[in-house]
Amino acid sequence: MSHVSKEILKQQNSEVVTVGPQPMDSRKMLVLSLGTGTAKQEEKHKATTTSKWDTLRWLYNAGKTPLLDVFAEGSSDMVDFHVSTMFQSLDCEENYLRIQDDTLIADASTVDLATKENLQKLVEIGKVLLKKPVSRVNLEDSRFVQVEGGCSNEEALAKFAKQLSRHRALKLSGETF
Repeated sequence: MSHVSKEILKQQNSEVVTVGPQPMDSRKMLVLSLGTGTAKQEEKHKATTTSKWDTLRWLYNAGKTPLLDVFAEGSSDMVDFHVSTMFQSLDCEENYLRIQDDTLIADASTVDLATKENLQKLVEIGKVLLKKPVSRVNLEDSRFVQVEGGCSNEEALAKFAKQLSRHRALKLSGETF
């Protein structure tokens, strides 16, 4: 999104008359965010327990890597929360579609298991995910919730494709959208 805004600014600075979308005008952007999936959301650690951990325990605990998990999940969550906030505050949340499964368990939630069986399992998870209703992050508690009266992820993707196709046709014809 930042790159698009920079390109708009460059174009506007090189033109005498500025026409078209303004930088960071999210109402005129369509953003599709495809997640890699995350392990089932659950409270993994309690502060009373982790406050007693030493460095080694934070790096490796019961077959898990808590510190790496915090960094990996935190970055993705923060970007999604930021973008969701921006689109929701401008009342154009339908222009941002995040497709993410946060209910993965066992091998499906492991990002580095590229066995034939696991890859096939991920394909099946993707097919099921397409049929699920669109969900958005609840800005109050940061959890994904289904959009009331919303469509499936598959239908939302088709809608995005139609909008992109229409915008492209308008652009090629010289019209603005």
